[in-house]
This record gives sequence, C-alpha cells and structure tokens, in this order.
Amino acid sequence: MSETRVHGPDVKTAHQDLHSEQGALRGEHPGRSRNPVIKVADLAWLEFEKPDLDRAEIFARDFGFQVAARTESELWLRGTFAGTPCMVIRRGRTSRFIGPAFRAAERADLDRLARATGSDVRDADVPGGGKAVGLLDPSGFPVRVVHCGEQLPALPEQRPLLLNFGTDHRRTNATQRPPREPSRIQRLGHVVLETRVFSRALDWYLDTLGMIVSDFQFLDGQRERGPVMAFIRCDLGSVPADHHTLAMHLGPGTGYVHSAYQVTDLDSIAAGGEYLKERGYQRSWGIGRHVQGSQLFDYWRDPDRFMLEHFADGDLFSCDVEPGWAPLSATGLAQWGPPATRDFLGAGPSPQRVRDVVQALRGDNEMDPARLLGLLKAAKS
Repeated sequence: MSETRVHGPDVKTAHQDLHSEQGALRGEHPGRSRNPVIKVADLAWLEFEKPDLDRAEIFARDFGFQVAARTESELWLRGTFAGTPCMVIRRGRTSRFIGPAFRAAERADLDRLARATGSDVRDADVPGGGKAVGLLDPSGFPVRVVHCGEQLPALPEQRPLLLNFGTDHRRTNATQRPPREPSRIQRLGHVVLETRVFSRALDWYLDTLGMIVSDFQFLDGQRERGPVMAFIRCDLGSVPADHHTLAMHLGPGTGYVHSAYQVTDLDSIAAGGEYLKERGYQRSWGIGRHVQGSQLFDYWRDPDRFMLEHFADGDLFSCDVEPGWAPLSATGLAQWGPPATRDFLGAGPSPQRVRDVVQALRGDNEMDPARLLGLLKAAKS
C-alpha cells in the first residue's frame, strides 16, 4: 500500500483523483486485506425463494432474463453472456433473499477456502454441475463460493445503436427505431446488502474472499468513526473489474437492498423501461447516472417488492486504484437524473422498519442513536 496524505488543492492522493474528490486520511481503513484466503473472480449468481415460480418467470422475462433451466421447484435465470446463470429462484413458503454465490478463479481455491474455514467442498446444484463451499458471513447471509463444471453458451445480443456525435456521422440514410421490448440482460453486475455489523462484514469479505474497496462513504460529522458504506470489487490484478461487485451499507436492518444487471446501452435501458411500465410494473428510481461507479441506471420493483436495476456503462478499475472517500448523501448518488425517491432510499415508514430500528438499538451491533440520526440526515441531504 502506498502512503496516503491529507488531500490538498495541489496534492495527488493515492487514488490519483480518478473517482472521488477525497482519498483516505492517515490511519483510515486501507480497503483491502494484506493476506486474503482467496481472491474470488466474480459474482456468480444470487439465490432467492418465492412461492409462485410462474409469476417470477413472467417478470423475469419482462425484465430481460432468459430461462436457463426450470423444474417444479427451481427456476434458473441467465443473461446473454457465456458463463454461469445470474439467479436461482427456489419454491418456498415466503419470498426472501437467501444469499450470493461468488465464482472461484480456480478449483484449488475451494480446497484452500475449505481448509481455512473448516468447511467442506460439496457438489453445487447448478446446471452443468460444479463444486461449492458454503459459508456464513458476519451478517448471517449464507455465502457460497463455486467453481462450475460447464459454462452456459452465449446467446444472441441486443446490438448497441450506432450514434452520431457532432460532426462524427456514423449513421446516414438510416433512422433510429429501437424496439420497445424487454432489455436483454447480459450478466449479473452487483448486489447491495444492508447490515448492522458493517465493519465486521466488510473485513470478512476482504479477508476471506480477497475483495477490495473502490469507494468508502461516511456520515457527515462522523468520519472519525469510520465508513458506513463500501463499494467493493473483485481483485483481478491488472485486469480491470467492475467498480463494485458487492456494496454494503450500515443500517438498522439486515437484508437485500437491490441487485443490478448489465444491458447494452442507454436505449436498451429506456426502451426496456417503457416496456416494463406498459405492463404495470413499478419504477423505483431512474433513469440517471450514478456517481460511485458511473453507471447509467434504472430501478424497478418485481411483484414480490424486490428491487432490480438495469445498468450500462459502468466504471472498471484495476487493482492499483485505491479507495475514494466521500460523504453519504441522497443527492450524491447521481450525477444527473430525477431525485432519489423515498422508495429507493427505503425511507418510507413501515412496521418492519420500526421493528428493525428497535432491535438494532437494543442489540449488540454497530447501530446507535448517533449513527441512526446520521443515516436519516443523509437520506434527506
């Protein structure tokens, strides 16, 4: 790790001002582990339970997934890129998020991880077969690390539109008529989780899975207490990786916030959004462009109230880009677009949210009145 210095008007910080106005101050979290057990290569898929697989499949196709496999008890969804499925939905009594599965770079990583954690390497119940190690993160989420046998083949793509820019005329004697159809999902990009034990969970993902932080966010007036949100990417060395594969933030609850799926371009996001709107689905927030990660985004709710994001044109960082630091605020979530909605921010009152707050303030975790007030202030700022 290179030495970090207090940011000044003519001083280049360790992250070289690439993605945040601020770098780390001396003594702050370095955003990576000195000696991780393994380094995962990507997010493989997400696991859910839902009572109605037929309804889940209808939304999945409308949102832009393809069906990789379907049985009476399981629905495996995929994108157009070759690789693993994006999501598995298993039949259950209630709708709930189970946890993420990460992809090991090599089969030997599973053995190394199993030895270090006292776990077993078992068969992975994924189309095409494979092996997996099951873990539990400090928040209580089941986390699987998998190495799959067969890769799903690529499917036909939704081609990006050819655009004219100023005097650069690439399209002549031809019109633009993007069809109003489902956005064609290419791949799973990231998942965002809420946790009451942010610091412990952060260190677990860095130490166990070898992930590294792209950006930290802190509460106004509470930077000395450490960050409350982290955008975390896979460490692929000199190969650029998504700005974040996992994002976590401190909160009164423990659970899924949203997951994001890459599509071709802005027209795919917009036309696919019109398609979803015509079919009565609820847009949570969008369309806009994020600050951390720079993605073009559009957020939707599925029939079970889970939030899913279409995104395109995200940042890619190699391992030598160090964490940026920025205050957490609602207005700081986007470079342009409509204001973040209460639905997206989870700011709407509900009996479950009240129970979460009461349990968090009574429990042994990182939530306290000052943190809670800081989070409420950030949601309104």
